[in-house]
Amino acid sequence: MAGKAMTKSALVGAIAEKTGVRKAVANGFIETLCAVAVAETKKNGQFVIPGMGKMLKSHRKARMGRNPQTGAAIKIPAKTVVKFRVAKAFRDAVVPPKK
Repeated sequence: MAGKAMTKSALVGAIAEKTGVRKAVANGFIETLCAVAVAETKKNGQFVIPGMGKMLKSHRKARMGRNPQTGAAIKIPAKTVVKFRVAKAFRDAVVPPKK
């Protein structure tokens, strides 16, 4: 990794600077985007951020696993998880495809 990850306050500052709005407005935008993403993913099982990617609610089946300390077989219960699939255009912009 090249450096530290951008913090929420740094993201708010960058959005406010690039769009010319106050930081409070930019913060409200981020809070609203997150709230809508959670609500839509819960309700419909997916939420698309155009040009960036898609949040998906996915169900994992129960499976057998191993306790790494003892080697004993254990049952890992089924659960619902959230995945994020990066859009191809976004991925190609960050990591250019090999030729």
